Amino acid sequence: MNVTGNDMQLFDIILFALIAIFLVLRLRSVLGRRDGHQGGPEDEAKGKRPAPLRRDALGRPLDDSADGDDNVIALPGARREETPAVPAPDETFGFEGLLAEGIKEIRKIDAAFNPKEFLQGAKLAFEMILNAYAAGDLKTLKNLLSADVYGGFAQAIEERVQKDHTLQETLVGIKSAELMEAYLDGRDATLTVKFVSEQISALMDADGTVIEGDPAKVVTATDFWTFSRSLKSRNPNWTLVGTGALE
Repeated sequence: MNVTGNDMQLFDIILFALIAIFLVLRLRSVLGRRDGHQGGPEDEAKGKRPAPLRRDALGRPLDDSADGDDNVIALPGARREETPAVPAPDETFGFEGLLAEGIKEIRKIDAAFNPKEFLQGAKLAFEMILNAYAAGDLKTLKNLLSADVYGGFAQAIEERVQKDHTLQETLVGIKSAELMEAYLDGRDATLTVKFVSEQISALMDADGTVIEGDPAKVVTATDFWTFSRSLKSRNPNWTLVGTGALE
């Protein structure tokens, strides 16, 4: 068998091709290949084990981006905003001296007592009693007055009736009602109020002649009324137990 030069040349080409294919396959087995599922450099970084997520005492993730010491662990309520404390109610309601002491003593037995609310009720009672007295309404007066005070009012009304006199009493308005005294006698609370009011008052006889006062004149009157209530009683109403006026 004769081997020509062309045959030898073809054999060399085939041999080199086989060697080249072998080298390519060898390199691919060593280096691997990218086929769309192979991650990039960033994927290599992701392949590393992530640092454990830090959590607070309630298991909530902590924000590592926040400024501050990384070693600080948030305790329950540690970052809670403080709610302003509601101030305790003033037991004296702004009053001072002996008056404040009296209010405190009353509130020791009746914690619901509020002198501000009492003054509002006292003004209503002042108007009701004046109107009832002028109208001779003994039934209303009996519910609002102590026995002694009621006796004096009833006697004055009876004298008017006997003389056929008429009392015109109009309360124009109460300018002020000021608490002057408060004290506790046993379990009876007693308070005195100074009323400054504007009134029209005139006493007339059977013929309409004015005996006292002036039906066309508004006068300023200052009265001191004392109210009392037994703190043992469930009845919340106060009783007028004394009256006085500046001449």
